[in-house]
Amino acid sequence: MVSIFTYRDERKLFTIIGGIVLAVIIILLQTTSARTGKSNPLASAVSSLLAVGQIVVSAVISGVGNTFGGVIAVPRLWNENAQLLERNRDLTTENTKLREDLSARNDERSIERVAASHRSGVIADTIGYDPESQSRVITIDRGSLVGVLPDEGVVNDDGIVGRVTRVAPFTSTVLLITDPAGKVPAVVQRGRWWGIAVGTNGRVQLEYISQDAPLRVGDLVVTGRGLSFQAGLPIGRIKTVYRSEGALYQTALIEPAVSFGRLGRVLVLPK
Repeated sequence: MVSIFTYRDERKLFTIIGGIVLAVIIILLQTTSARTGKSNPLASAVSSLLAVGQIVVSAVISGVGNTFGGVIAVPRLWNENAQLLERNRDLTTENTKLREDLSARNDERSIERVAASHRSGVIADTIGYDPESQSRVITIDRGSLVGVLPDEGVVNDDGIVGRVTRVAPFTSTVLLITDPAGKVPAVVQRGRWWGIAVGTNGRVQLEYISQDAPLRVGDLVVTGRGLSFQAGLPIGRIKTVYRSEGALYQTALIEPAVSFGRLGRVLVLPK
């Protein structure tokens, strides 16, 4: 006898029966939960699965949205970064200018303090120097048109710089005290010992000081009254003392009061 049911029909029948049984179980669980007031385990499981699905879908959508938003924002961020870089360059330039203005103002105030003691002096700016250092000279931007004359002394807030050697209408040449040709009457302030300050191509040497003079390192040396300078202007401080047995005089090496590597504004003194 041949069966009228095939294997496929049997699978369908079992599926239908299983669905009916599952539906009955769900109905019984819901009825029991409603009667007892307790939460339905099956409903909780279904809710949890739905919540997990919602989280996954939300994360995927959010990731896509953020990526798309990031792509859209790239030109705007690029533009903002360029603007910030330009602003930073502007601020750096402005800061450099302010520093230079402050430095120049401090230099101006320094020379104004000196000018207050020498009303007839001429304020000038250093505009050149000898690049080969064959002679220790500088060029200033004041000349005969404002009354600058040869052999006039030049100073700044620290001490003496040198003396004018050549004058043109708009500029003048100043021989620094560190040049061997620059000789200045000098006095050791402590004890009032006299001598001559002579340039040594970088520093100054104090010569013809009596052997009796008790020179000390750190003693201040100032100008004596002469052709180019009045008395009492700082030349520098003694750095080393040289004494020789049997010599009539002693010498000393002076560290100049002026920093010649950064000369800015100076004051030309009348004779």
